[in-house]
Amino acid sequence: MIVSTKVSIHLLRPSSAHKEFKVTQRELSIVMFLRGAALILPKSRRLFNSSSSSSSSHDLSSTIAELNKEMEFVFGEAPPTSLAGSNESQHMTQDSQSISVEKIENETKLTHISVKGEAQMVDVSHKDISKRVAIASCKVLLGKKVYGLVSANQVAKGDVLSVAKIAGITGAKQTSNLIPLCHNIDLTHVRVDLRLNPHDYCVEIEGEAASTGKTGVEMEAMTAVTLAGLTVYDMCKAASKDIQITNVRLEHKTGGKSGNWSREK
Repeated sequence: MIVSTKVSIHLLRPSSAHKEFKVTQRELSIVMFLRGAALILPKSRRLFNSSSSSSSSHDLSSTIAELNKEMEFVFGEAPPTSLAGSNESQHMTQDSQSISVEKIENETKLTHISVKGEAQMVDVSHKDISKRVAIASCKVLLGKKVYGLVSANQVAKGDVLSVAKIAGITGAKQTSNLIPLCHNIDLTHVRVDLRLNPHDYCVEIEGEAASTGKTGVEMEAMTAVTLAGLTVYDMCKAASKDIQITNVRLEHKTGGKSGNWSREK
């Protein structure tokens, strides 16, 4: 809080007139500090210009201490500083940053890339054996004309849905031969379902793969629906070239270190 005090300061003018001003206690303190500094600084200059001695060092220390007292009186005491506390805080900040960076690196690390940046097959020998299940899906947009042919089973190559189903199951079992760095695993179950959707004139495909082992079966499920979709295209391409295979994606998986996961609807 600044306390206002009425102080009379007389300024001598040529007319010998006197004028009275009203100043605050803080302003008066600053004036007194500047006046003291003006008297002390010439002494400090003489000390720096003189030869070094124990007496001059003592006088210099006294001068600095006096200046510090004047500054504390005018501006208040300086906030306490702790070098040890500062270093400790800095180390804690660095440690937390290191942990955050390490966590991000672990979460975003590509396991199929070695430290040298080369492609590698992941070693799963240290992993626990658990039941793994994965479900994937995709759509094949046929168009109205081709959809009519498929639904009426009038495609020249035969039963589109039945052939695509077998192709999907076969594809899941051949995943490690098609995807270079996939493990050759023993599948315990493969399911491929195809359903006609009259609203979008499309074939909706869902595939499921299961295994009990040390690595997941997501790629097997996605390979199943992809091969089934490609087979639908192959069976129908003579009728139209506008057919599209879309939305190939994982829908659900269970087991393994990462646990269960499901796509948000």
